[in-house]
Amino acid sequence: MSSKQPYDIEVQVAARFLDEQSRPADNRYVFAYTIKIRNLGEITAQLLSRHWIITDGNGKVQEVTGDGVVGEQPRMRPGEDYEYTSGAVLETSVGTMRGSYRMVAEDGTEFDAAIPQFTLSIPRTLH
Repeated sequence: MSSKQPYDIEVQVAARFLDEQSRPADNRYVFAYTIKIRNLGEITAQLLSRHWIITDGNGKVQEVTGDGVVGEQPRMRPGEDYEYTSGAVLETSVGTMRGSYRMVAEDGTEFDAAIPQFTLSIPRTLH
């Protein structure tokens, strides 16, 4: 028996503040995040769509949905990964993002891959 799951997607995130694109005086804080999606399962899977929940430091929540990521719907065989960088603009210097990717396996099964919550923060804001 294999200990692997047929559908197992791992999501890792690294976020950074983009000082040169931000204007704190105008409540505009720009962040970039790089996401690595790895197929740890036993079957090829394709990313169909994304669903984000973005919360700023004031508690304002935005939900973003759409097809694919950065204009692509990557297909990953077992053991393969896909990496992309995108961004978010907040009205506060701190916020969080979390969400999920809608995936479809080559056998036609659709499933969600969780995007763990991560923090967007200007440097030296959080301890």
